[in-house]
Amino acid sequence: MTDDLDILLQGCIKYDRLSQEKLYQKFYPELFALCRQFFDEEHDIITALNNGMLNAFNNIKKYDSKKCALYGWVYSIVRNAAISQVRVKNNERKLFEITNEMEIEISVNPFKDADEELVISFLTTLTTTTRAVFSLFYIEGFLIKEIAKALEMKEGTVKWHLNDGRNKLKLIYNNNTNLKVYAK
Repeated sequence: MTDDLDILLQGCIKYDRLSQEKLYQKFYPELFALCRQFFDEEHDIITALNNGMLNAFNNIKKYDSKKCALYGWVYSIVRNAAISQVRVKNNERKLFEITNEMEIEISVNPFKDADEELVISFLTTLTTTTRAVFSLFYIEGFLIKEIAKALEMKEGTVKWHLNDGRNKLKLIYNNNTNLKVYAK
């Protein structure tokens, strides 16, 4: 860890507000981009980010630099806060499950070579739940089983959201040469 981060960490452990603010500002751009993968509204993005950072500051004494970098630890906490917020927003979620008639190609990542802004513009067209599933699967690399557990839904429902998102991706970017789409 750099000396600057170590000083900020020590300040955060002592609940020093200035240290917390500096650490927040240091990680803000990347964490904002992370939360933007889950939500359209800036209010929702900031809420997830702030909830995650508050949780990180409240648990900073548990951070172990031998296990991971500080940024990775905070990133995981903020991602989990976003997932929790998606769960809360899921009151309106539709419970669909993938059936045998629906096929889903999950071995190919349609975002692998895509520009970040293109990915974000696509994600903004999806419902909150489908967006969260897509982000966790394709961007964060979660397994279907892990997504189902994190979002408290059946694996078939996760597959349905992946299928739904891929179908929308195919419609939106069918003529875009910058993005290869493998949806059926």
